[in-house]
Amino acid sequence: MRLVVIAVGKVKERGIREAIDDYVKRIKRYVGFEEIELRDAKEREVVADFTKRIPEGAHLIALEVGGRAHTSEGFARLVEQRGAQGKGTIAFVIGGAEGLPREIVARADETLSLSTMTLPHRLARLLLAEQLYRAMTILRGEPYNK
Repeated sequence: MRLVVIAVGKVKERGIREAIDDYVKRIKRYVGFEEIELRDAKEREVVADFTKRIPEGAHLIALEVGGRAHTSEGFARLVEQRGAQGKGTIAFVIGGAEGLPREIVARADETLSLSTMTLPHRLARLLLAEQLYRAMTILRGEPYNK
């Protein structure tokens, strides 16, 4: 399985960046993982950048406030199921201040909500990284998920 997170903008706040990096390091013990930061630009440029960076054959999940919500256990099952399909790559896309371009959301295989509240992209990335790590521990029956 390979996980890819593609997000608009850079996480510049040191504490948040360090926390994301810690979870990324943990996730990489279980599966392949890549984080791609796109520059914030005009919508057509952002669409082109996403299009170039979404791996071919990946199961595409758009993070959207109106997407489907899951428990941590449900999310772990989703990751396991989607990772077992096709090429085994799951790509998560996160928008910037303007959200995800409609064109990218329309291409997604499904949408996921981390919260019914609107989150700043840097916090959404941190929350996603933590939940991906939690999913790995749930799937392996490890004690983190307590």
